[in-house]
Amino acid sequence: MKIILAGYNLDYDLIRKLKYKSRIQQDLTPETISAAYARISRSPKPVNELREIARDEVEKARQSNRNIVFEMGHSSVAEHAVFNIDVIGVSRLLVEEIEKFRLCSFTEKSQRYVLFDKDFVIPEEIKQNNLTGLFINTVQVQNDYYHALYEKLRPYIFGKHKALAENPSNKSMLEGWAKEDARYAISMATQTQLGMTINARNLELMLRRLAAHPLAEAKEYSEKLYAATKEIAPSLIRYTQATDYDKFTRQNLRRQSSVLLEKRSCDSAKLPDVQLTYFSPAADNRIAAALLFSSSDINYSRCLSIAGKMKLPAKRTLFKTAFANLQTHDAVLREMENVDLQFELILSSSCFAQLKRHRMSTIIAQDYNPQLGVTVPPSIKAIGQLKNFMEIIRQTQNTYEQIRKKAPLAAAYVLTNAHRKRVLMKFNAREMYHLARMRADAHAQWDIRNLTEKMLKQTKKVMPLTLMMACGKDNFPKLKNKFFP
Repeated sequence: MKIILAGYNLDYDLIRKLKYKSRIQQDLTPETISAAYARISRSPKPVNELREIARDEVEKARQSNRNIVFEMGHSSVAEHAVFNIDVIGVSRLLVEEIEKFRLCSFTEKSQRYVLFDKDFVIPEEIKQNNLTGLFINTVQVQNDYYHALYEKLRPYIFGKHKALAENPSNKSMLEGWAKEDARYAISMATQTQLGMTINARNLELMLRRLAAHPLAEAKEYSEKLYAATKEIAPSLIRYTQATDYDKFTRQNLRRQSSVLLEKRSCDSAKLPDVQLTYFSPAADNRIAAALLFSSSDINYSRCLSIAGKMKLPAKRTLFKTAFANLQTHDAVLREMENVDLQFELILSSSCFAQLKRHRMSTIIAQDYNPQLGVTVPPSIKAIGQLKNFMEIIRQTQNTYEQIRKKAPLAAAYVLTNAHRKRVLMKFNAREMYHLARMRADAHAQWDIRNLTEKMLKQTKKVMPLTLMMACGKDNFPKLKNKFFP
């Protein structure tokens, strides 16, 4: 056996300096790795030799990539070329579009831990419709209140948690709690930044999709992302223009839906914030069957039949065997992916910013809708700031309505982190474990923790054995002791 390091990420500024100092003339590109790996299936040579050949013949490597990726359709070859991208000065609203791409990695500037400045994006749509003054005035009022609110929340948080405040090492955490509640007052136009790791296949898809997005900021992002990467791996990034499918499908669906739903009224007041809308029937039986299947040589139909006839004590023993050695940070077995859950959620922008990070789920989101109300942090009520907070919301929504009449696509920029949207979210039971572990934990932010706990309560009713060990990290020792004393 040989395990050979083929390459790893380097800071691009360092690559340029090294190239300049060594006076290397050849292109330094991840395309050679993609080309070498593409040839593995058709060449008897060791892969390290294939990489050496590709490095010596960059143009041939590029032509090979074009043939294999675009002519033959083996797009996975492009996944071997990976980019690290700094994304600076984008709005919180655009980040929601960027982070829809589930096979990329993102680390975003956190409004929980960083006290944001007063920088914000002014959308091109706002400028073109002579709404700049109105927009800026509203966002500045929000930002001024955000900073004033933080100054009021900080002593309240420290006073409420005196025992923690006595230890200087907890200062950052407590200040973070004040920041995370103050942020409900600031807009989705707020500037932020993130680090993104993306392979060439997903990069091409992101370029194409965001080029088709109706927001000018998304189009600008696509253009600048392409400009930053096009010279590095030209053989792997080819179809970057917006397609009719991406440009028109969503707007055509909206148009058709408006016709079909013309006489329907908004039902936002009738629905709970967390509603389990679907779950796999007989979920515990299905997971028991999957556990039997993976641990035997019996076909699945028979395993399902056996599981259905098992008495509850025997079935519980099977599940406990699967969980007996589980520790806090272990991922549960893949068998748990065989049953699904679907929720309809009504949640704040602040909560959605965290929920969307769970990319191994299917998330379909509506636009932000002021008719769904706002989420107000309990601490804001506790310090007597509810009236002032709601006055900011009132001003915000007045501005939103004025913008919506002239520039409907850009109206959401002025809405705050407290404003809400509807989300349809589907995932399997294994992802429910991950969600619970991260978001039902005592250290999780209160908004998403409340949401997750409601989801967990509903799901445990319909698949109690499958989710018997699902909980936040902090509660795991107690739950483990309950089932395995």
